[in-house]
Amino acid sequence: MASFPLMVLDLDGTLVDTLPDLTAALNRMLADRSLAPLSQAEVKPMIGDGTKKLVERALAARGAAADADTDERYVADYTAHVAVESRPFPGVNAALARLQESGWKFAICTNKSTAATAALLEALDLARWFAACGCGDSFAAKKPDPAHLGGTIERAGGTRDHTMMVGDHRNDIAAGRALGLPTVFAAWGYGDPRMAEGASTIAERFAALAALGPKLLS
Repeated sequence: MASFPLMVLDLDGTLVDTLPDLTAALNRMLADRSLAPLSQAEVKPMIGDGTKKLVERALAARGAAADADTDERYVADYTAHVAVESRPFPGVNAALARLQESGWKFAICTNKSTAATAALLEALDLARWFAACGCGDSFAAKKPDPAHLGGTIERAGGTRDHTMMVGDHRNDIAAGRALGLPTVFAAWGYGDPRMAEGASTIAERFAALAALGPKLLS
């Protein structure tokens, strides 16, 4: 039985600011269709439900619809340019190092594809922190389905009674609550503040997790 505390983190908008590269890839897709580009402000609220929904929302914003292979082509292009401008949010490495020193382990639960997740973590030298990644294509279920989060916890070798969930989207809070976990809404991310409803607490900066973690899993 695992005895270590586990912090499960969402990726886009929680661990890494991926908005610039997600937007750039969407705009390349739109340009191929001779459609007008989207601003980062327009793309920001579209993020959080996986790339298929992201692509659908981007095209709908320009009055178009996705083809059968649009999502696959978008993911391939995005993955090839996954870390051009994407960067970890301020305080990520310092906070994770502080928690790791006191025995914490970490996992990622994201609706992003496995290939894009792996490429991003490697490019930004973040993979070393994580015991497991539960991605959008890792299981039959995706967030907000709690089976996605539960599977991620199992992959990391953790137990629910020693796990907390951190994310910037209602899906993260919903999945965590469904499993009875302490949940932290990442206010520095992309989610509307109203998505914090039901969270155990709200963190304004990633650095705050170093102190919040031990309080929530005392």
